[in-house]
Amino acid sequence: MKWKHLLAAGVLGASTAMSGAAFAQGKTITIGVSVPAADHGWTGGIDYFAQQAVARLQKTYPNLKFVLATAGDPGKQASDLEDMVATRNIDALVILPTESDPLTGPIKRVKDAGKFVTVVDRKLSQEGIEDLYVAGDNPNFGRVAGEYFKSKLPNGGNIVILRGMPLPIDNERVDAFQDAIKGTNVKVLGIQYANWNRDDGFKVMQDFLSRFPKIDAVWAQDDDTALGAIEAIRQAKRDKDMWIVGGAGMKQMIKRVMDKDTLVPADVAYDPGMIATAIELTALKFEAGIPVQGRFILRSPLITPENAQVFYHPDSPF
Repeated sequence: MKWKHLLAAGVLGASTAMSGAAFAQGKTITIGVSVPAADHGWTGGIDYFAQQAVARLQKTYPNLKFVLATAGDPGKQASDLEDMVATRNIDALVILPTESDPLTGPIKRVKDAGKFVTVVDRKLSQEGIEDLYVAGDNPNFGRVAGEYFKSKLPNGGNIVILRGMPLPIDNERVDAFQDAIKGTNVKVLGIQYANWNRDDGFKVMQDFLSRFPKIDAVWAQDDDTALGAIEAIRQAKRDKDMWIVGGAGMKQMIKRVMDKDTLVPADVAYDPGMIATAIELTALKFEAGIPVQGRFILRSPLITPENAQVFYHPDSPF
């Protein structure tokens, strides 16, 4: 993940010659970081990389203070934001919303209080609130997967889709995937939400397997979901009949791709290390006076046996 953080610092650092010492010398800056609780592998990676970034930046910049909070639901996250502003007097907020709609109002109140706001991954339901948006390339995530299905099924085939949660990023992925297979003989038999969750992936895939006697391929969109779906496929003894593509770059799935597992021929990257990129860019605004407003989008490339080693991080929790 380190190269992404260096890239972020390098690209934006080139726009200024000011050093941290010159810009924020002697002033204590408090940055609030709010992330979802680790309810599946990807958010577990988010929590891990957030902690790593906070520890690294506090060591590098002694005048930086961080308030790191995890929340399992929108109500807890909104309460954390109120505390960060009213009690901890944060100067900036980096947040990956648990859900977009219920967090839009609370985040806007942080912004209205004069704080710098960085939103990660999940877009808010109102545009223009955040100063900085950091995410993976969600339309490309779906397009890359769709192009792969098109290439693997040149004569068409029956597929099912396990989508994520009813959020804007899920819509972007699914719309781009469907656009990529438009005009082909690839037929979508069924599409259901599986909430980027292993148990839900298992249940949804069981339903698909009971309804459809012939499935050629599965787009699970998420690696946790894919693992649940794989277990359902294995129990139904249909693992020789189809293949599956997940997404996000879980090390377990990357290893399968590296080993040329026919059930998992490819994956799509969506690195949870993006939270560290967001925290570092926000810190650079205060430590170096770098103008970081806008959008910072990380690539979501296709992972195949040929390049899987680059994306394999055995020491990562995800």
